[in-house]
Amino acid sequence: MTTSAAPSTGTAPAIVCVGETMALITPTDAALSSAGAATISLAGAESNVADGIAAAGHHAAWVSRLGDDPLGSRIASELSRRGIQVWAERDENAQTGVMFKDPGAEGSSVFYYRRGSAASRMTPGVVSADRLTGVRIVHTTGITPALSPTCRAMVDRLFDDARAAGALVSFDVNDRRPLWSMADAAATLARLANAADIVFVGRDEAERVWGTATASEIRAFLPGCALLVVKDGDVGATAYDRDADPVFVPAPTVEVVEPVGAGDAFAAGFLTATIEDRPLAERLQTGHDAAARVLAIAADMPPLE
Repeated sequence: MTTSAAPSTGTAPAIVCVGETMALITPTDAALSSAGAATISLAGAESNVADGIAAAGHHAAWVSRLGDDPLGSRIASELSRRGIQVWAERDENAQTGVMFKDPGAEGSSVFYYRRGSAASRMTPGVVSADRLTGVRIVHTTGITPALSPTCRAMVDRLFDDARAAGALVSFDVNDRRPLWSMADAAATLARLANAADIVFVGRDEAERVWGTATASEIRAFLPGCALLVVKDGDVGATAYDRDADPVFVPAPTVEVVEPVGAGDAFAAGFLTATIEDRPLAERLQTGHDAAARVLAIAADMPPLE
């Protein structure tokens, strides 16, 4: 039996993604320390997923808080332009988070300025249970509970409200080391993953956080989630659906321009295929195909056609 989302009803979006999106500053002519020009875009795991699903032709909503500032307006405008429903409160007392990318020959480094951001002030009930009625999937990541104690409480409530509304809960572990201690991350991420219906985790991050070195060890460590997807970079991805035999699909060969955003694209592809009730192997392949498109560009989101 394959875990699948119930049909959406009425005008509800197929998926609701909850989490922080930041303004992204990327120098274009040199390293960050000496650059004279830069671009402004946006970066956020959950909005990346919403974008991938909207691009595939499904209704997607993004929930967060933004500062009542020009960067918040820019993010809301860009996501709306991409066909995403923006359910974001504006906060007059906190700023929109900012991320700087520092390109280098050996890869890009990133620097976050998000402490005390508007999104870190999300509280339980930021999206009402009533508003989730008819939604098929509610998605968030391990970044969100790491932002603040109120965000952690919000995620717990979100899981409960999603279930009450009849939606599947999708959770991408997405550990961000600078945001919290290893002990806090290990315990909280395990608890939330075991409580979710669909879980995405990188084999390498699971080994770093939990000491589980293989896909089968990760499954044994997370018996509570109905559908576990273990991603192993350019090797492939393995899905464990309840007690059925695992399904493995190898990753395609890709000339990588930049890896940032590929995990979000994989989740978007997999969840798109879930909304379309496709077989498990096809969901994994759709995830790989979506990730490959992002690996081949230097941006988190593919440009609009």
